Amino acid sequence: MSDHRQGDEPSYKVYRSRRNPLNRLRPEGGLEGLRRRHDPRRPRETGEPKRPGQRISLGRVAKYAALALLGWLVLSAFLFLVSAQLQGGVSENAEEALSPGGSIVTGTTILVIGSDQRPKETATTGGEGGRADSIMLLRASLGSLQRLSILRDSFVPDLGEKINAAYAIGGEKQMINTVESFMGNGLEVNHVIEVNFRDFPELVDSMGGIDVENKSKICSPQFDPFKGPINFRKGEIHLNGRRALAFARVRKNDCAPAEDDRNRAKRQQEVVTGIRSRVLSPSGFLRLPWISWRAPKTITTDMGGPSLMTLFGDIATAGSQDSAPILTPSGAGPGGSLLISDEAKRSAVNKLLGKK
Repeated sequence: MSDHRQGDEPSYKVYRSRRNPLNRLRPEGGLEGLRRRHDPRRPRETGEPKRPGQRISLGRVAKYAALALLGWLVLSAFLFLVSAQLQGGVSENAEEALSPGGSIVTGTTILVIGSDQRPKETATTGGEGGRADSIMLLRASLGSLQRLSILRDSFVPDLGEKINAAYAIGGEKQMINTVESFMGNGLEVNHVIEVNFRDFPELVDSMGGIDVENKSKICSPQFDPFKGPINFRKGEIHLNGRRALAFARVRKNDCAPAEDDRNRAKRQQEVVTGIRSRVLSPSGFLRLPWISWRAPKTITTDMGGPSLMTLFGDIATAGSQDSAPILTPSGAGPGGSLLISDEAKRSAVNKLLGKK
Protein backbone atom coordinates (compact mmCIF):
# COMPACT_ATOMS: atom_id res chain seq x y z
CA MET A 1 0.00 0.00 0.00
CA SER A 2 1.22 3.41 -0.84
CA ASP A 3 1.50 6.00 1.84
CA HIS A 4 0.13 8.53 -0.60
CA ARG A 5 -3.20 9.80 0.52
CA GLN A 6 -5.83 11.16 -1.77
CA GLY A 7 -5.82 14.94 -1.85
CA ASP A 8 -2.24 15.26 -0.69
CA GLU A 9 0.21 16.88 -3.10
CA PRO A 10 2.74 14.44 -4.48
CA SER A 11 6.17 14.77 -3.04
CA TYR A 12 9.05 15.09 -5.54
CA LYS A 13 12.36 16.84 -5.95
CA VAL A 14 13.23 19.39 -8.67
CA TYR A 15 16.66 19.05 -10.24
CA ARG A 16 18.28 21.88 -12.27
CA SER A 17 20.50 20.61 -15.06
CA ARG A 18 23.86 22.20 -15.78
CA ARG A 19 24.28 24.37 -18.89
CA ASN A 20 25.54 22.31 -21.81
CA PRO A 21 28.66 23.98 -23.28
CA LEU A 22 27.68 22.67 -26.72
CA ASN A 23 24.62 24.89 -26.67
CA ARG A 24 26.81 27.81 -27.72
CA LEU A 25 27.49 26.09 -31.00
CA ARG A 26 23.84 25.65 -31.80
CA PRO A 27 22.23 28.41 -33.91
CA GLU A 28 19.84 30.66 -32.12
CA GLY A 29 16.23 29.99 -32.89
CA GLY A 30 16.83 26.41 -33.96
CA LEU A 31 16.24 25.51 -37.56
CA GLU A 32 14.33 28.70 -38.30
CA GLY A 33 17.15 30.79 -36.91
CA LEU A 34 19.62 28.93 -39.09
CA ARG A 35 17.55 29.72 -42.14
CA ARG A 36 17.43 33.40 -41.24
CA ARG A 37 21.21 33.57 -40.74
CA HIS A 38 21.89 32.17 -44.21
CA ASP A 39 19.36 34.29 -46.02
CA PRO A 40 21.45 36.29 -48.60
CA ARG A 41 18.88 39.10 -48.52
CA ARG A 42 19.51 39.81 -44.84
CA PRO A 43 22.11 42.59 -44.15
CA ARG A 44 25.27 41.30 -42.53
CA GLU A 45 25.73 42.42 -38.91
CA THR A 46 28.89 44.11 -37.64
CA GLY A 47 31.59 41.58 -36.87
CA GLU A 48 29.70 38.74 -38.52
CA PRO A 49 31.88 36.67 -40.90
CA LYS A 50 31.22 37.01 -44.64
CA ARG A 51 28.54 34.62 -45.85
CA PRO A 52 29.22 32.27 -48.77
CA GLY A 53 28.20 33.79 -52.08
CA GLN A 54 28.28 37.38 -50.77
CA ARG A 55 29.42 39.98 -53.33
CA ILE A 56 32.93 41.46 -53.01
CA SER A 57 32.79 45.21 -52.49
CA LEU A 58 34.32 47.65 -54.99
CA GLY A 59 36.51 49.02 -52.23
CA ARG A 60 38.05 45.63 -51.62
CA VAL A 61 38.68 45.15 -55.36
CA ALA A 62 40.31 48.58 -55.58
CA LYS A 63 42.52 47.74 -52.60
CA TYR A 64 43.75 44.49 -54.16
CA ALA A 65 44.30 46.22 -57.51
CA ALA A 66 46.36 48.97 -55.86
CA LEU A 67 48.49 46.38 -54.07
CA ALA A 68 49.04 44.51 -57.34
CA LEU A 69 50.09 47.72 -59.15
CA LEU A 70 52.44 48.65 -56.32
CA GLY A 71 54.00 45.19 -56.40
CA TRP A 72 54.49 45.46 -60.18
CA LEU A 73 56.27 48.81 -59.78
CA VAL A 74 58.46 47.53 -56.95
CA LEU A 75 59.47 44.50 -59.04
CA SER A 76 60.32 46.76 -61.99
CA ALA A 77 62.40 49.08 -59.82
CA PHE A 78 64.26 46.14 -58.30
CA LEU A 79 65.09 44.68 -61.72
CA PHE A 80 66.26 48.08 -62.97
CA LEU A 81 68.61 48.57 -60.00
CA VAL A 82 70.03 45.05 -60.28
CA SER A 83 70.59 45.40 -64.03
CA ALA A 84 72.26 48.82 -63.56
CA GLN A 85 74.54 47.37 -60.88
CA LEU A 86 75.70 44.62 -63.27
CA GLN A 87 76.75 47.05 -66.01
CA GLY A 88 80.25 48.45 -66.30
CA GLY A 89 80.87 52.16 -65.87
CA VAL A 90 82.79 54.67 -67.96
CA SER A 91 86.57 54.84 -68.06
CA GLU A 92 88.64 56.61 -65.40
CA ASN A 93 89.63 59.22 -67.99
CA ALA A 94 85.98 60.01 -68.60
CA GLU A 95 85.35 60.24 -64.84
CA GLU A 96 88.20 62.75 -64.52
CA ALA A 97 86.81 64.89 -67.36
CA LEU A 98 83.42 65.32 -65.70
CA SER A 99 82.80 68.49 -63.74
CA PRO A 100 82.00 68.02 -60.04
CA GLY A 101 78.76 69.17 -58.48
CA GLY A 102 75.25 68.87 -59.77
CA SER A 103 72.50 66.70 -58.37
CA ILE A 104 69.66 64.86 -60.04
CA VAL A 105 67.41 66.53 -57.44
CA THR A 106 68.63 70.14 -57.64
CA GLY A 107 69.89 70.07 -61.22
CA THR A 108 72.61 68.33 -63.24
CA THR A 109 73.87 68.43 -66.83
CA ILE A 110 74.23 65.14 -68.68
CA LEU A 111 75.92 64.51 -72.02
CA VAL A 112 74.23 61.72 -73.99
CA ILE A 113 76.26 60.16 -76.80
CA GLY A 114 74.84 57.70 -79.28
CA SER A 115 77.57 55.61 -80.91
CA ASP A 116 78.21 52.46 -82.88
CA GLN A 117 81.43 51.42 -81.17
CA ARG A 118 83.83 49.71 -83.57
CA PRO A 119 87.06 47.81 -82.99
CA LYS A 120 89.96 50.20 -82.35
CA GLU A 121 91.91 48.99 -85.37
CA THR A 122 89.15 50.33 -87.66
CA ALA A 123 89.52 53.90 -86.39
CA THR A 124 91.00 56.28 -88.93
CA THR A 125 92.34 58.68 -86.31
CA GLY A 126 93.93 56.25 -83.91
CA GLY A 127 91.40 56.97 -81.17
CA GLU A 128 88.62 54.94 -79.59
CA GLY A 129 87.19 53.84 -82.93
CA GLY A 130 83.57 54.92 -82.37
CA ARG A 131 81.43 57.49 -84.15
CA ALA A 132 79.20 59.84 -82.20
CA ASP A 133 76.10 59.54 -84.36
CA SER A 134 74.01 61.59 -81.94
CA ILE A 135 74.91 64.19 -79.33
CA MET A 136 72.41 65.55 -76.82
CA LEU A 137 72.58 67.56 -73.62
CA LEU A 138 70.09 67.02 -70.81
CA ARG A 139 69.47 69.32 -67.88
CA ALA A 140 67.62 67.24 -65.31
CA SER A 141 66.22 68.06 -61.91
CA LEU A 142 63.49 66.32 -59.97
CA GLY A 143 60.34 66.65 -62.07
CA SER A 144 61.98 68.79 -64.78
CA LEU A 145 63.92 68.00 -67.94
CA GLN A 146 65.40 70.20 -70.67
CA ARG A 147 67.01 68.84 -73.85
CA LEU A 148 69.32 70.23 -76.52
CA SER A 149 70.49 68.37 -79.63
CA ILE A 150 73.91 69.23 -81.07
CA LEU A 151 74.31 68.42 -84.74
CA ARG A 152 77.13 65.95 -85.28
CA ASP A 153 78.38 68.01 -88.27
CA SER A 154 78.87 71.17 -86.17
CA PHE A 155 82.32 72.61 -86.85
CA VAL A 156 84.67 73.01 -83.86
CA PRO A 157 87.42 75.58 -84.64
CA ASP A 158 89.76 74.37 -81.85
CA LEU A 159 89.48 70.83 -83.19
CA GLY A 160 89.50 71.74 -86.87
CA GLU A 161 86.92 68.99 -87.34
CA LYS A 162 83.26 68.22 -87.00
CA ILE A 163 82.27 67.77 -83.35
CA ASN A 164 81.58 64.04 -83.73
CA ALA A 165 85.26 63.48 -84.57
CA ALA A 166 86.13 64.19 -80.92
CA TYR A 167 84.75 60.81 -79.91
CA ALA A 168 86.80 58.97 -82.52
CA ILE A 169 89.93 60.84 -81.45
CA GLY A 170 89.74 60.46 -77.69
CA GLY A 171 86.55 58.69 -76.68
CA GLU A 172 84.25 59.97 -73.94
CA LYS A 173 86.92 62.17 -72.29
CA GLN A 174 87.64 64.07 -75.48
CA MET A 175 83.95 64.37 -76.23
CA ILE A 176 83.18 65.84 -72.79
CA ASN A 177 86.00 68.40 -73.01
CA THR A 178 85.09 69.33 -76.58
CA VAL A 179 81.40 69.89 -75.82
CA GLU A 180 82.21 72.06 -72.78
CA SER A 181 84.71 74.24 -74.68
CA PHE A 182 82.57 74.41 -77.82
CA MET A 183 79.38 75.45 -76.03
CA GLY A 184 81.10 77.71 -73.45
CA ASN A 185 78.94 80.15 -71.47
CA GLY A 186 79.48 78.32 -68.19
CA LEU A 187 78.29 74.91 -69.39
CA GLU A 188 79.71 72.04 -67.32
CA VAL A 189 79.04 68.36 -67.96
CA ASN A 190 78.40 66.52 -64.69
CA HIS A 191 77.51 63.08 -66.06
CA VAL A 192 77.82 61.15 -69.30
CA ILE A 193 75.64 58.44 -70.81
CA GLU A 194 76.68 56.48 -73.87
CA VAL A 195 73.89 54.70 -75.74
CA ASN A 196 75.26 51.71 -77.61
CA PHE A 197 73.39 51.26 -80.87
CA ARG A 198 74.26 47.56 -80.97
CA ASP A 199 72.06 46.90 -77.92
CA PHE A 200 69.43 49.55 -78.66
CA PRO A 201 67.15 47.31 -80.81
CA GLU A 202 66.64 44.88 -77.92
CA LEU A 203 65.38 47.74 -75.72
CA VAL A 204 62.79 48.76 -78.33
CA ASP A 205 61.75 45.14 -78.84
CA SER A 206 61.23 44.71 -75.09
CA MET A 207 58.58 47.44 -75.39
CA GLY A 208 56.82 45.71 -78.26
CA GLY A 209 58.11 48.33 -80.71
CA ILE A 210 57.38 52.05 -80.92
CA ASP A 211 55.23 54.39 -83.01
CA VAL A 212 56.77 57.44 -84.69
CA GLU A 213 55.53 60.18 -87.00
CA ASN A 214 57.66 60.20 -90.15
CA LYS A 215 57.60 63.68 -91.69
CA SER A 216 58.70 62.63 -95.19
CA LYS A 217 59.13 59.47 -97.24
CA ILE A 218 62.59 57.97 -96.75
CA CYS A 219 64.53 56.12 -99.45
CA SER A 220 68.08 55.41 -98.35
CA PRO A 221 70.78 53.18 -99.80
CA GLN A 222 72.16 50.50 -97.53
CA PHE A 223 74.65 51.51 -94.86
CA ASP A 224 76.52 49.58 -92.22
CA PRO A 225 75.30 47.53 -90.38
CA PHE A 226 72.08 47.30 -92.41
CA LYS A 227 71.97 45.14 -95.51
CA GLY A 228 69.84 46.36 -98.36
CA PRO A 229 68.05 49.69 -98.89
CA ILE A 230 66.11 51.44 -96.11
CA ASN A 231 62.58 52.61 -96.91
CA PHE A 232 59.95 54.25 -94.72
CA ARG A 233 56.61 55.64 -95.82
CA LYS A 234 55.41 59.07 -94.74
CA GLY A 235 53.06 59.25 -91.77
CA GLU A 236 52.69 57.27 -88.56
CA ILE A 237 54.63 54.03 -88.63
CA HIS A 238 55.31 51.23 -86.16
CA LEU A 239 58.95 50.20 -85.77
CA ASN A 240 60.60 47.18 -84.22
CA GLY A 241 64.05 47.56 -82.68
CA ARG A 242 66.10 47.11 -85.85
CA ARG A 243 63.94 49.45 -87.94
CA ALA A 244 63.87 52.05 -85.13
CA LEU A 245 67.68 52.11 -85.20
CA ALA A 246 67.69 52.47 -88.99
CA PHE A 247 65.12 55.30 -88.79
CA ALA A 248 67.29 57.16 -86.26
CA ARG A 249 70.52 56.78 -88.25
CA VAL A 250 69.45 57.53 -91.84
CA ARG A 251 71.49 60.45 -93.19
CA LYS A 252 71.04 60.37 -96.96
CA ASN A 253 67.43 60.42 -98.14
CA ASP A 254 67.12 60.02 -101.90
CA CYS A 255 63.40 60.80 -101.67
CA ALA A 256 64.21 64.20 -100.08
CA PRO A 257 67.74 65.22 -101.21
CA ALA A 258 67.51 68.61 -99.46
CA GLU A 259 67.46 67.02 -96.01
CA ASP A 260 70.51 67.51 -93.79
CA ASP A 261 71.68 66.60 -90.29
CA ARG A 262 68.85 68.66 -88.75
CA ASN A 263 66.28 66.25 -90.17
CA ARG A 264 68.30 63.36 -88.81
CA ALA A 265 68.35 64.92 -85.34
CA LYS A 266 64.58 65.40 -85.49
CA ARG A 267 64.10 61.73 -86.35
CA GLN A 268 66.22 60.78 -83.35
CA GLN A 269 64.05 62.96 -81.15
CA GLU A 270 60.98 61.30 -82.66
CA VAL A 271 62.38 57.93 -81.55
CA VAL A 272 62.90 59.26 -78.01
CA THR A 273 59.31 60.52 -77.98
CA GLY A 274 58.08 57.14 -79.25
CA ILE A 275 59.91 55.35 -76.45
CA ARG A 276 58.47 57.70 -73.86
CA SER A 277 54.92 57.23 -75.19
CA ARG A 278 55.29 53.46 -75.20
CA VAL A 279 56.54 53.32 -71.61
CA LEU A 280 53.57 55.42 -70.44
CA SER A 281 51.02 53.31 -72.35
CA PRO A 282 49.05 50.41 -70.80
CA SER A 283 51.01 47.89 -72.88
CA GLY A 284 54.24 49.51 -71.72
CA PHE A 285 53.17 49.18 -68.10
CA LEU A 286 52.48 45.48 -68.61
CA ARG A 287 55.99 45.09 -70.05
CA LEU A 288 57.63 47.32 -67.44
CA PRO A 289 59.72 44.63 -65.69
CA TRP A 290 61.23 43.54 -69.02
CA ILE A 291 61.88 47.16 -70.04
CA SER A 292 63.43 47.89 -66.64
CA TRP A 293 65.81 44.96 -66.98
CA ARG A 294 66.82 45.81 -70.55
CA ALA A 295 67.23 49.62 -70.31
CA PRO A 296 70.49 49.72 -68.27
CA LYS A 297 72.02 47.12 -70.60
CA THR A 298 71.75 49.60 -73.48
CA ILE A 299 73.93 52.28 -71.89
CA THR A 300 77.27 52.95 -70.24
CA THR A 301 77.33 55.69 -67.61
CA ASP A 302 79.00 57.01 -64.48
CA MET A 303 75.61 57.42 -62.80
CA GLY A 304 74.53 55.04 -60.05
CA GLY A 305 71.36 52.98 -60.23
CA PRO A 306 69.13 55.25 -58.06
CA SER A 307 70.18 58.43 -59.93
CA LEU A 308 69.75 56.72 -63.28
CA MET A 309 66.29 55.49 -62.33
CA THR A 310 65.33 59.02 -61.24
CA LEU A 311 66.53 60.36 -64.60
CA PHE A 312 64.49 57.78 -66.50
CA GLY A 313 61.49 58.76 -64.41
CA ASP A 314 62.03 62.43 -65.32
CA ILE A 315 62.30 61.53 -69.01
CA ALA A 316 59.06 59.57 -68.83
CA THR A 317 57.00 62.03 -66.79
CA ALA A 318 58.45 65.56 -67.11
CA GLY A 319 56.07 67.16 -69.57
CA SER A 320 55.60 66.41 -73.26
CA GLN A 321 58.56 68.13 -74.88
CA ASP A 322 58.01 66.38 -78.20
CA SER A 323 60.45 68.56 -80.12
CA ALA A 324 63.67 69.39 -78.30
CA PRO A 325 65.66 72.43 -79.46
CA ILE A 326 68.41 71.85 -82.02
CA LEU A 327 71.54 74.00 -82.06
CA THR A 328 70.75 75.84 -85.30
CA PRO A 329 73.64 76.41 -87.76
CA SER A 330 74.27 79.80 -89.34
CA GLY A 331 75.89 78.48 -92.51
CA ALA A 332 78.14 75.91 -94.14
CA GLY A 333 81.67 75.28 -92.91
CA PRO A 334 84.70 73.43 -94.28
CA GLY A 335 84.42 69.81 -95.36
CA GLY A 336 80.63 69.75 -95.34
CA SER A 337 80.45 70.90 -91.70
CA LEU A 338 77.99 73.39 -90.22
CA LEU A 339 78.91 76.68 -88.54
CA ILE A 340 77.32 77.60 -85.21
CA SER A 341 77.32 81.24 -84.12
CA ASP A 342 78.38 82.34 -80.64
CA GLU A 343 74.97 83.92 -80.13
CA ALA A 344 73.20 80.64 -80.94
CA LYS A 345 75.37 78.78 -78.43
CA ARG A 346 74.86 81.41 -75.73
CA SER A 347 71.09 81.39 -76.19
CA ALA A 348 70.95 77.58 -76.16
CA VAL A 349 73.04 77.26 -72.99
CA ASN A 350 71.01 79.88 -71.14
CA LYS A 351 67.77 78.12 -72.02
CA LEU A 352 69.18 74.71 -71.08
CA LEU A 353 70.39 75.93 -67.68
CA GLY A 354 67.31 78.03 -67.01
CA LYS A 355 69.17 81.37 -67.08
CA LYS A 356 67.47 84.58 -68.07
